[in-house]
Amino acid sequence: MWGAKVNAAHEDLHAGDVHQTYLPLFHTNALAYSMLATLWVGASCVIQPRFSASRFWGVALEHNCTWTSTIPFCMKALLEHEIPKSHKFRLWGTAVSEPPPFAAFGVKTIGWWGMTETISHGIVGEVDQPNTPMSIGRAAPEYQIRIVEDDGTPTDVGDTGNLLIKGIPGLSLFAEYLHNEKATRESFDEHGYFITGDRVTLLENGFIRFGDRTKDMLKVGGENVAASEIEQVIAVVPGVREAAVVAKKHPMLDEVPVVFIIPQAGVKGAPADLHDTVMAACRNGLADFKVPREIHFVDDMPRSTLEKVAKAELRKMLE
Repeated sequence: MWGAKVNAAHEDLHAGDVHQTYLPLFHTNALAYSMLATLWVGASCVIQPRFSASRFWGVALEHNCTWTSTIPFCMKALLEHEIPKSHKFRLWGTAVSEPPPFAAFGVKTIGWWGMTETISHGIVGEVDQPNTPMSIGRAAPEYQIRIVEDDGTPTDVGDTGNLLIKGIPGLSLFAEYLHNEKATRESFDEHGYFITGDRVTLLENGFIRFGDRTKDMLKVGGENVAASEIEQVIAVVPGVREAAVVAKKHPMLDEVPVVFIIPQAGVKGAPADLHDTVMAACRNGLADFKVPREIHFVDDMPRSTLEKVAKAELRKMLE
């Protein structure tokens, strides 16, 4: 009920909205962000069995859909299809606010951040005000957010730190990990903040940009490197449908970045030409030690829930 009520407010949902839902309902995104929030305001929910780029627009037009929660994987696939000018979408929610590569849809797009443990969005973009592009938004009013260094001191604007969140256990935050007191105890700091395991960057005016999961940070010659920073540079290269960066063991530097890329359908000259274009973009936009040492072109990637790339499987492929 908390997720239904608060998500509906965060997303500015109304009774006249029609929410197109295709992400898995066992996940808090589709369940709480989409379906329950829609039911809370008495709106309509169009549920599809799975995401289909070829069927998306047909369903959206047939039901006059106004809202969808989506992910970059789906948006990249939709860019490969004609975008109908007559669609009724007024708002989309996804990983980042106002992503420039997806302006072609002509839809206001808000970013957000949340976890199963947080029930709702702990950080969310502004529906009616401008957002910092590529941010995940600002702290939601229902939660307390801290961004701290490893020693617990607050992170300065422009720096990246560990994301902590505080809510009401059993209401706006999970009460416990079932039958696992040790995991529950170790997931909170001495001030009662939940340790999310995510790293984020504090921007001006309270906006926040997602960094990476702590476990996805690379250690290149003693320097911390966020895989997402490299992925964001590669993602906007023409011809790249999706990119995933993982660490490969290195005898001198401990780890070096390696990228797996799915080319967009119909890209000519891939992978040779695309390889050179990607490397040029990385050398231009990244410090030398962050530039990928290898590029692997693949038809698909191993995935977990919500179509997220299973990076553990990619690391095994490198081994």
